[in-house]
Amino acid sequence: MSWSRRNWRRPVRKFSGDTLLVATHNTGKLEEIAHLLQPYGVRVIGAAARDLPVPEETETTFAGNARIKAHAAARATGLPALSDDSGLEIDALDGAPGVYTADWAETPNGRDFVMAMTKAHDLLLQSGKPEPWSARFCCTLVLAWPDGHDEVFPGVIEGRVTWPMRGDQGHGYDPIFLPDGYDTTFAEMDRWEKNRMSHRADAFAKLVKGCFD
Repeated sequence: MSWSRRNWRRPVRKFSGDTLLVATHNTGKLEEIAHLLQPYGVRVIGAAARDLPVPEETETTFAGNARIKAHAAARATGLPALSDDSGLEIDALDGAPGVYTADWAETPNGRDFVMAMTKAHDLLLQSGKPEPWSARFCCTLVLAWPDGHDEVFPGVIEGRVTWPMRGDQGHGYDPIFLPDGYDTTFAEMDRWEKNRMSHRADAFAKLVKGCFD
């Protein structure tokens, strides 16, 4: 169990400004965050609006990589900055792909998640471990301030890997992930239904309770 999952319950610094920099170039993620924070009157801007580069992610934990991105953005802009790092952990693969979830999809022509999901399935078959293949999606949010302070909020949703791929509504590894208690993959769910119960929703609920309520 990572440090962030063990020790996130601690006194937190409240967000007191009116503008939050979200360290992402993903417009869908930016839209989702802006929607979640709308009730708190926070203006949300993305990394592209400030022409921020994407820092190299050199850590081996979700919290470590999220910290790199959040602190880099806070230092560059003088604003509180929010970042996340997320991925899929498969127990039969000793937690892989984990922080390398996106790396498994990298090709010279961009990311190919069909290739990455096929790789995961091939490795599961090679492992000789029978189904069900328990797994979880993890998300760690880091809210960092320009003075170097940060708060860490991990989220998780348990489930299992299924095969073959099912659905076309999600992204990444969604077509092979069945959350516990459901018979539909993330990629077969409506986007907003998934967003209400995902690993990111879990982390955001903790962020809001700790820093905005």
